[in-house]
Amino acid sequence: MKRMYAVIGGSGLSQLPEFEVTRRQVQRTPYGEPSGALTFGTLAGTEIVFLARHGYGHTIAPHEINYRANIWALSQVEVDGIVAVASVGGIRSDLMPGHLMIPDQIIDYTHGRGATFFEGQEEPVQHIDFTWPYDNALRTALAHAANSINEEVVSGGCYACTQGPRLETAAEIKRLARDGADIVGMTGMPEASLARELGIPYAHLALVVNQAAGVGDSALEISHAEITRTVQDGMGRVLGILKSLVQLQHE
Repeated sequence: MKRMYAVIGGSGLSQLPEFEVTRRQVQRTPYGEPSGALTFGTLAGTEIVFLARHGYGHTIAPHEINYRANIWALSQVEVDGIVAVASVGGIRSDLMPGHLMIPDQIIDYTHGRGATFFEGQEEPVQHIDFTWPYDNALRTALAHAANSINEEVVSGGCYACTQGPRLETAAEIKRLARDGADIVGMTGMPEASLARELGIPYAHLALVVNQAAGVGDSALEISHAEITRTVQDGMGRVLGILKSLVQLQHE
């Protein structure tokens, strides 16, 4: 069955290579402005919609992103699922730069973000089930897409979402590890829960771009030069998985 996916690009993916743009649409929302216009086009011959989470010039910090506007805008164009691409730090010692993960759990350490559509006196209180925060069918489809092009991914794991925009201290990473987190990023929440509130299947495709603070090669400091190199190489592999995903779903 033909589907139209949305791809939300994070750090390192503010533009989508090999994406043939057909139109851009400014989508107004009750929650203000999204990070940018929704960009429609074809990837591997299949229509998708792309949104750069940090803006197309990578100018919006993680805590300043209007997550509600972004997810609402995508809901209005009736996407069948959202693949959120994220650059993350590896907390587990075996998760090295260049590794890819499709997590199945998330822990939210953020604060002060617009985190729900269910607020205000005219909105009834609703409590979504968030036991398993990612859509299993979309996670399975991503894993199958990776496998079909012989791209190795870690299926399952816990994403810790911190406030940013600074990177974490070594002590904070130790705490996250004790809490059971495997990778750390700054944008996974409330993006995932907002998608769940609107009933949109959502999954993360996370690229480990560095070992987290205090871990392995990052024991003393985190190398931004290494992050840049890893992003340049890794996002090409991410693109391959996205192309495989839309091709398989189009068949």
